[in-house]
Amino acid sequence: MDKQLHIVIVGTAYPFRGGLATFNQRLAQQFQAEGHKVEVVTFTTQYPSFLFPGKTQYSSDPAPKDLTITRAVNSCNPLSWLRVGHRLRKQRPDLVICCYWMAFFAPAFATIERIVKRNGHTRCMALVHNMIPHEPSVLDKMFAPVFVQVTDAFIALSESVVDDIENLDKRHCKPKTFSPHPIYDHYGEPMNKTAACEALGLDPEQDYMLFFGLVRAYKGLDLLIDAFAQVKDDLPNLRLLVAGEFYEDEQKYREQISRSGLDERVIIRNEFIPDGDLRKYFGAANLIVQPYKSATQSGVTQVAFHFEKPMLVTNVGGLAEIVHHGLMGYAVTPEATAIADALRDYYTHERQEAFTEYLRLEKDKYAWDKMTHTFLRLYNK
Repeated sequence: MDKQLHIVIVGTAYPFRGGLATFNQRLAQQFQAEGHKVEVVTFTTQYPSFLFPGKTQYSSDPAPKDLTITRAVNSCNPLSWLRVGHRLRKQRPDLVICCYWMAFFAPAFATIERIVKRNGHTRCMALVHNMIPHEPSVLDKMFAPVFVQVTDAFIALSESVVDDIENLDKRHCKPKTFSPHPIYDHYGEPMNKTAACEALGLDPEQDYMLFFGLVRAYKGLDLLIDAFAQVKDDLPNLRLLVAGEFYEDEQKYREQISRSGLDERVIIRNEFIPDGDLRKYFGAANLIVQPYKSATQSGVTQVAFHFEKPMLVTNVGGLAEIVHHGLMGYAVTPEATAIADALRDYYTHERQEAFTEYLRLEKDKYAWDKMTHTFLRLYNK
Protein backbone atom coordinates (compact mmCIF):
# COMPACT_ATOMS: atom_id res chain seq x y z
CA MET A 1 0.00 0.00 0.00
CA ASP A 2 1.26 3.49 -0.85
CA LYS A 3 2.30 5.77 1.98
CA GLN A 4 -0.33 8.37 2.87
CA LEU A 5 0.87 11.75 1.61
CA HIS A 6 0.23 15.40 2.34
CA ILE A 7 -0.63 16.79 -1.11
CA VAL A 8 -1.22 20.40 -2.14
CA ILE A 9 -2.84 21.11 -5.51
CA VAL A 10 -2.14 24.63 -6.80
CA GLY A 11 -4.48 25.81 -9.55
CA THR A 12 -7.93 27.07 -10.36
CA ALA A 13 -10.82 25.86 -8.18
CA TYR A 14 -14.02 27.12 -6.60
CA PRO A 15 -15.22 29.89 -6.58
CA PHE A 16 -13.86 29.99 -10.14
CA ARG A 17 -15.84 28.14 -12.75
CA GLY A 18 -15.02 25.94 -15.71
CA GLY A 19 -13.66 22.54 -16.64
CA LEU A 20 -10.18 23.12 -15.17
CA ALA A 21 -11.59 24.00 -11.76
CA THR A 22 -13.85 20.96 -11.94
CA PHE A 23 -10.87 18.78 -12.85
CA ASN A 24 -8.73 19.97 -9.94
CA GLN A 25 -11.53 19.46 -7.45
CA ARG A 26 -12.30 15.97 -8.69
CA LEU A 27 -8.59 15.05 -8.57
CA ALA A 28 -8.41 16.30 -4.97
CA GLN A 29 -11.47 14.25 -4.06
CA GLN A 30 -9.88 11.12 -5.50
CA PHE A 31 -6.67 11.61 -3.54
CA GLN A 32 -8.76 12.12 -0.40
CA ALA A 33 -10.77 8.98 -1.07
CA GLU A 34 -7.46 7.10 -1.15
CA GLY A 35 -6.56 8.38 2.32
CA HIS A 36 -4.23 11.29 1.52
CA LYS A 37 -4.38 14.71 3.19
CA VAL A 38 -5.21 17.26 0.48
CA GLU A 39 -5.43 21.04 0.24
CA VAL A 40 -6.28 23.00 -2.90
CA VAL A 41 -4.64 26.43 -3.15
CA THR A 42 -6.41 28.61 -5.69
CA PHE A 43 -6.51 32.23 -6.76
CA THR A 44 -7.72 35.41 -5.14
CA THR A 45 -7.38 36.96 -8.60
CA GLN A 46 -7.17 34.55 -11.53
CA TYR A 47 -7.37 36.65 -14.70
CA PRO A 48 -7.37 40.45 -14.66
CA SER A 49 -10.79 41.45 -15.95
CA PHE A 50 -9.34 42.97 -19.13
CA LEU A 51 -7.85 39.58 -20.08
CA PHE A 52 -11.04 37.60 -19.48
CA PRO A 53 -13.36 37.48 -22.51
CA GLY A 54 -16.40 35.93 -20.79
CA LYS A 55 -19.21 37.34 -18.68
CA THR A 56 -17.94 36.15 -15.31
CA GLN A 57 -15.10 34.05 -13.93
CA TYR A 58 -17.14 32.83 -10.99
CA SER A 59 -19.28 29.75 -10.49
CA SER A 60 -22.97 29.89 -9.60
CA ASP A 61 -22.84 26.34 -8.21
CA PRO A 62 -22.50 25.70 -4.46
CA ALA A 63 -19.04 25.25 -2.98
CA PRO A 64 -17.70 21.69 -2.66
CA LYS A 65 -18.39 20.59 0.92
CA ASP A 66 -15.67 18.00 1.24
CA LEU A 67 -12.57 19.95 0.16
CA THR A 68 -10.18 22.39 1.81
CA ILE A 69 -9.82 25.20 -0.74
CA THR A 70 -7.65 28.19 0.18
CA ARG A 71 -7.68 31.36 -1.91
CA ALA A 72 -4.16 32.77 -1.75
CA VAL A 73 -2.55 33.31 -5.18
CA ASN A 74 -3.01 36.63 -6.94
CA SER A 75 -1.83 35.97 -10.50
CA CYS A 76 -0.77 39.63 -10.84
CA ASN A 77 0.90 40.13 -7.45
CA PRO A 78 4.33 38.49 -6.93
CA LEU A 79 4.14 39.17 -3.19
CA SER A 80 1.31 36.64 -2.96
CA TRP A 81 3.47 34.07 -4.76
CA LEU A 82 6.19 34.58 -2.17
CA ARG A 83 3.73 34.28 0.72
CA VAL A 84 2.27 31.02 -0.62
CA GLY A 85 5.72 29.62 -1.33
CA HIS A 86 7.00 30.36 2.17
CA ARG A 87 3.84 28.99 3.82
CA LEU A 88 4.12 25.72 1.92
CA ARG A 89 7.88 25.51 2.53
CA LYS A 90 7.19 25.58 6.28
CA GLN A 91 4.29 23.13 6.06
CA ARG A 92 6.50 20.61 4.22
CA PRO A 93 3.87 18.81 2.14
CA ASP A 94 5.15 15.69 0.47
CA LEU A 95 3.88 16.69 -2.96
CA VAL A 96 2.85 19.96 -4.62
CA ILE A 97 0.98 19.61 -7.92
CA CYS A 98 0.74 22.73 -10.08
CA CYS A 99 -2.08 22.50 -12.61
CA TYR A 100 -0.73 24.25 -15.69
CA TRP A 101 -2.68 25.38 -18.73
CA MET A 102 -1.18 28.64 -19.94
CA ALA A 103 2.06 30.60 -19.66
CA PHE A 104 0.43 33.59 -17.95
CA PHE A 105 0.50 31.56 -14.72
CA ALA A 106 4.01 30.15 -15.14
CA PRO A 107 5.82 32.87 -13.12
CA ALA A 108 3.50 32.36 -10.14
CA PHE A 109 3.79 28.58 -10.24
CA ALA A 110 7.57 28.62 -10.77
CA THR A 111 8.11 31.07 -7.91
CA ILE A 112 6.04 28.99 -5.51
CA GLU A 113 7.86 25.80 -6.52
CA ARG A 114 11.33 27.33 -6.14
CA ILE A 115 10.59 28.47 -2.59
CA VAL A 116 8.84 25.26 -1.51
CA LYS A 117 11.69 23.05 -2.68
CA ARG A 118 14.15 24.83 -0.39
CA ASN A 119 12.83 22.69 2.45
CA GLY A 120 14.61 19.70 0.92
CA HIS A 121 11.53 17.54 1.32
CA THR A 122 8.68 18.59 -1.00
CA ARG A 123 8.59 17.34 -4.57
CA CYS A 124 6.88 19.48 -7.20
CA MET A 125 5.02 17.94 -10.12
CA ALA A 126 2.88 19.45 -12.85
CA LEU A 127 -0.39 18.33 -14.32
CA VAL A 128 -0.27 19.86 -17.80
CA HIS A 129 -3.43 20.43 -19.82
CA ASN A 130 -1.71 22.51 -22.50
CA MET A 131 2.00 23.30 -22.64
CA ILE A 132 1.68 25.34 -25.83
CA PRO A 133 -1.85 26.77 -25.95
CA HIS A 134 -4.28 26.77 -28.84
CA GLU A 135 -3.69 30.50 -29.28
CA PRO A 136 0.08 30.98 -28.58
CA SER A 137 1.62 34.26 -27.49
CA VAL A 138 5.07 35.64 -26.74
CA LEU A 139 4.54 34.61 -23.11
CA ASP A 140 4.87 30.96 -24.08
CA LYS A 141 8.44 31.46 -25.26
CA MET A 142 9.32 33.59 -22.24
CA PHE A 143 7.69 31.81 -19.32
CA ALA A 144 6.92 28.18 -20.18
CA PRO A 145 10.60 27.07 -20.28
CA VAL A 146 11.13 28.57 -16.81
CA PHE A 147 8.29 26.52 -15.38
CA VAL A 148 9.63 23.34 -17.01
CA GLN A 149 13.09 24.01 -15.60
CA VAL A 150 11.82 24.30 -12.01
CA THR A 151 9.33 21.41 -11.96
CA ASP A 152 10.48 17.90 -10.98
CA ALA A 153 8.11 15.77 -13.09
CA PHE A 154 5.15 16.07 -15.43
CA ILE A 155 1.90 14.31 -16.21
CA ALA A 156 0.19 15.35 -19.46
CA LEU A 157 -3.30 14.49 -20.65
CA SER A 158 -2.24 13.69 -24.21
CA GLU A 159 0.87 12.35 -25.95
CA SER A 160 1.20 15.54 -27.97
CA VAL A 161 1.56 17.56 -24.76
CA VAL A 162 4.28 15.17 -23.54
CA ASP A 163 6.15 16.01 -26.76
CA ASP A 164 5.69 19.74 -26.13
CA ILE A 165 7.13 19.39 -22.64
CA GLU A 166 10.05 17.35 -23.96
CA ASN A 167 10.85 20.11 -26.44
CA LEU A 168 11.11 22.61 -23.58
CA ASP A 169 13.13 20.32 -21.33
CA LYS A 170 16.51 21.22 -22.78
CA ARG A 171 18.40 18.56 -20.84
CA HIS A 172 15.70 15.94 -21.53
CA CYS A 173 16.05 14.63 -17.99
CA LYS A 174 12.69 15.34 -16.33
CA PRO A 175 10.27 12.41 -15.88
CA LYS A 176 7.16 12.94 -18.01
CA THR A 177 4.31 10.65 -18.84
CA PHE A 178 0.88 10.53 -20.40
CA SER A 179 -2.22 9.79 -18.35
CA PRO A 180 -5.53 10.18 -20.17
CA HIS A 181 -8.12 12.66 -19.01
CA PRO A 182 -10.38 10.78 -16.58
CA ILE A 183 -14.14 10.71 -17.03
CA TYR A 184 -16.11 13.47 -15.37
CA ASP A 185 -18.39 11.25 -13.31
CA HIS A 186 -20.08 13.68 -10.94
CA TYR A 187 -22.76 15.20 -13.17
CA GLY A 188 -25.51 12.83 -12.11
CA GLU A 189 -27.29 10.03 -13.89
CA PRO A 190 -28.03 10.28 -17.63
CA MET A 191 -31.36 11.86 -18.52
CA ASN A 192 -33.59 10.27 -21.13
CA LYS A 193 -34.05 12.22 -24.34
CA THR A 194 -37.73 13.03 -23.90
CA ALA A 195 -37.30 14.46 -20.42
CA ALA A 196 -34.13 16.35 -21.41
CA CYS A 197 -35.78 17.91 -24.47
CA GLU A 198 -38.81 18.95 -22.45
CA ALA A 199 -36.54 20.58 -19.86
CA LEU A 200 -34.77 22.53 -22.61
CA GLY A 201 -37.87 23.40 -24.62
CA LEU A 202 -36.82 21.22 -27.58
CA ASP A 203 -38.82 18.87 -29.81
CA PRO A 204 -37.90 15.30 -28.80
CA GLU A 205 -38.84 14.03 -32.26
CA GLN A 206 -35.75 15.70 -33.78
CA ASP A 207 -32.16 14.44 -33.81
CA TYR A 208 -29.68 16.71 -32.01
CA MET A 209 -25.94 16.96 -32.41
CA LEU A 210 -24.38 18.92 -29.57
CA PHE A 211 -21.51 21.41 -29.79
CA PHE A 212 -20.76 22.03 -26.12
CA GLY A 213 -18.47 24.42 -24.27
CA LEU A 214 -16.90 27.83 -24.70
CA VAL A 215 -16.98 28.96 -28.33
CA ARG A 216 -13.54 29.96 -29.56
CA ALA A 217 -12.10 30.11 -33.07
CA TYR A 218 -9.94 26.99 -32.74
CA LYS A 219 -12.97 24.85 -31.84
CA GLY A 220 -14.22 24.90 -35.43
CA LEU A 221 -17.89 25.76 -35.08
CA ASP A 222 -17.64 27.33 -38.54
CA LEU A 223 -16.53 23.96 -39.97
CA LEU A 224 -19.49 22.26 -38.34
CA ILE A 225 -21.95 24.77 -39.77
CA ASP A 226 -20.48 24.26 -43.25
CA ALA A 227 -20.72 20.49 -42.81
CA PHE A 228 -24.32 20.75 -41.64
CA ALA A 229 -25.16 22.74 -44.76
CA GLN A 230 -23.84 19.86 -46.86
CA VAL A 231 -26.11 17.27 -45.22
CA LYS A 232 -29.21 19.33 -44.39
CA ASP A 233 -31.25 17.92 -47.29
CA ASP A 234 -30.14 14.32 -46.63
CA LEU A 235 -30.90 14.53 -42.89
CA PRO A 236 -34.11 16.58 -42.52
CA ASN A 237 -34.57 15.71 -38.82
CA LEU A 238 -31.09 16.82 -37.80
CA ARG A 239 -30.63 19.87 -35.57
CA LEU A 240 -27.49 21.51 -34.17
CA LEU A 241 -27.54 22.54 -30.51
CA VAL A 242 -24.77 24.98 -29.54
CA ALA A 243 -24.50 25.28 -25.76
CA GLY A 244 -21.79 27.50 -24.34
CA GLU A 245 -20.63 31.05 -23.89
CA PHE A 246 -19.16 32.77 -26.94
CA TYR A 247 -15.64 34.07 -26.40
CA GLU A 248 -15.72 35.77 -29.79
CA ASP A 249 -18.29 37.44 -32.07
CA GLU A 250 -21.52 35.44 -32.07
CA GLN A 251 -22.92 37.46 -34.96
CA LYS A 252 -20.49 36.10 -37.54
CA TYR A 253 -21.72 32.58 -36.79
CA ARG A 254 -25.36 33.66 -37.02
CA GLU A 255 -24.64 35.22 -40.40
CA GLN A 256 -22.99 31.98 -41.56
CA ILE A 257 -26.02 30.03 -40.34
CA SER A 258 -28.36 32.31 -42.31
CA ARG A 259 -26.26 32.08 -45.48
CA SER A 260 -26.39 28.29 -45.16
CA GLY A 261 -30.18 28.21 -44.85
CA LEU A 262 -30.03 26.78 -41.32
CA ASP A 263 -31.83 29.43 -39.29
CA GLU A 264 -34.59 27.03 -38.26
CA ARG A 265 -32.23 24.16 -37.54
CA VAL A 266 -29.57 25.64 -35.25
CA ILE A 267 -30.35 26.37 -31.61
CA ILE A 268 -27.84 28.60 -29.81
CA ARG A 269 -27.70 28.93 -26.03
CA ASN A 270 -25.02 31.59 -25.57
CA GLU A 271 -24.41 31.14 -21.85
CA PHE A 272 -22.13 29.30 -19.49
CA ILE A 273 -23.85 26.00 -18.70
CA PRO A 274 -23.81 25.22 -14.96
CA ASP A 275 -22.88 21.73 -13.84
CA GLY A 276 -26.44 20.87 -12.87
CA ASP A 277 -27.68 21.41 -16.44
CA LEU A 278 -25.16 19.25 -18.29
CA ARG A 279 -27.31 16.13 -18.05
CA LYS A 280 -30.09 17.98 -19.88
CA TYR A 281 -27.94 18.95 -22.86
CA PHE A 282 -26.16 15.61 -23.14
CA GLY A 283 -29.46 13.81 -22.59
CA ALA A 284 -31.07 15.63 -25.52
CA ALA A 285 -28.20 14.87 -27.90
CA ASN A 286 -27.44 11.64 -29.70
CA LEU A 287 -24.04 12.80 -31.01
CA ILE A 288 -21.41 15.08 -29.46
CA VAL A 289 -19.42 16.99 -32.10
CA GLN A 290 -15.98 18.52 -31.53
CA PRO A 291 -14.75 19.83 -34.91
CA TYR A 292 -11.58 21.37 -33.45
CA LYS A 293 -8.93 22.87 -35.71
CA SER A 294 -6.29 22.34 -33.01
CA ALA A 295 -6.42 20.57 -29.67
CA THR A 296 -4.55 18.71 -26.98
CA GLN A 297 -7.46 16.98 -25.28
CA SER A 298 -10.91 18.03 -24.18
CA GLY A 299 -12.97 17.61 -21.05
CA VAL A 300 -16.07 17.51 -23.24
CA THR A 301 -14.95 14.10 -24.50
CA GLN A 302 -14.91 12.74 -20.98
CA VAL A 303 -18.33 14.19 -20.17
CA ALA A 304 -19.59 12.38 -23.27
CA PHE A 305 -18.05 9.18 -21.93
CA HIS A 306 -19.89 9.62 -18.64
CA PHE A 307 -23.23 10.08 -20.41
CA GLU A 308 -22.35 7.34 -22.93
CA LYS A 309 -22.77 9.53 -26.00
CA PRO A 310 -20.97 8.76 -29.28
CA MET A 311 -18.61 11.48 -30.51
CA LEU A 312 -17.44 13.02 -33.73
CA VAL A 313 -14.01 14.63 -33.26
CA THR A 314 -11.23 15.77 -35.53
CA ASN A 315 -7.89 13.98 -35.55
CA VAL A 316 -5.89 16.84 -34.03
CA GLY A 317 -3.88 16.72 -30.80
CA GLY A 318 -4.98 13.89 -28.54
CA LEU A 319 -8.65 13.63 -29.50
CA ALA A 320 -8.16 10.63 -31.76
CA GLU A 321 -6.22 8.89 -28.97
CA ILE A 322 -9.50 8.67 -27.05
CA VAL A 323 -12.20 8.39 -29.71
CA HIS A 324 -11.65 5.16 -31.67
CA HIS A 325 -12.76 5.79 -35.21
CA GLY A 326 -15.63 3.62 -36.37
CA LEU A 327 -16.10 2.03 -32.94
CA MET A 328 -17.37 4.71 -30.58
CA GLY A 329 -17.60 7.56 -33.04
CA TYR A 330 -15.47 9.28 -35.67
CA ALA A 331 -12.04 10.91 -35.78
CA VAL A 332 -11.83 12.78 -39.09
CA THR A 333 -9.75 15.49 -40.69
CA PRO A 334 -10.74 19.04 -39.68
CA GLU A 335 -12.55 19.73 -42.94
CA ALA A 336 -16.24 20.36 -43.53
CA THR A 337 -16.55 17.56 -46.11
CA ALA A 338 -15.04 14.94 -43.79
CA ILE A 339 -17.33 16.05 -40.95
CA ALA A 340 -20.34 15.94 -43.29
CA ASP A 341 -19.48 12.40 -44.43
CA ALA A 342 -19.33 11.24 -40.80
CA LEU A 343 -22.66 12.86 -39.99
CA ARG A 344 -24.26 11.22 -42.99
CA ASP A 345 -22.87 7.82 -42.04
CA TYR A 346 -23.93 8.07 -38.39
CA TYR A 347 -27.53 9.05 -38.99
CA THR A 348 -28.31 7.10 -42.15
CA HIS A 349 -26.83 3.86 -40.80
CA GLU A 350 -28.16 4.35 -37.25
CA ARG A 351 -24.81 3.81 -35.51
CA GLN A 352 -25.80 5.09 -32.08
CA GLU A 353 -26.59 1.77 -30.40
CA ALA A 354 -23.41 -0.01 -31.53
CA PHE A 355 -21.18 2.97 -30.70
CA THR A 356 -22.78 3.35 -27.26
CA GLU A 357 -22.14 -0.29 -26.43
CA TYR A 358 -18.44 0.11 -27.26
CA LEU A 359 -18.28 3.27 -25.15
CA ARG A 360 -19.53 1.33 -22.13
CA LEU A 361 -16.72 -1.18 -22.53
CA GLU A 362 -14.08 1.58 -22.72
CA LYS A 363 -15.14 3.63 -19.71
CA ASP A 364 -13.04 1.76 -17.15
CA LYS A 365 -9.85 2.92 -18.86
CA TYR A 366 -10.53 6.46 -17.68
CA ALA A 367 -11.10 6.03 -13.95
CA TRP A 368 -9.68 8.70 -11.64
CA ASP A 369 -7.65 6.21 -9.63
CA LYS A 370 -5.57 5.53 -12.72
CA MET A 371 -4.45 9.17 -12.72
CA THR A 372 -3.72 9.30 -8.99
CA HIS A 373 -1.73 6.07 -9.26
CA THR A 374 0.31 7.64 -12.07
CA PHE A 375 1.17 10.58 -9.78
CA LEU A 376 2.14 8.23 -6.97
CA ARG A 377 4.26 6.08 -9.26
CA LEU A 378 6.25 9.12 -10.39
CA TYR A 379 6.48 10.39 -6.82
CA ASN A 380 7.87 7.10 -5.59
CA LYS A 381 10.53 7.14 -8.30
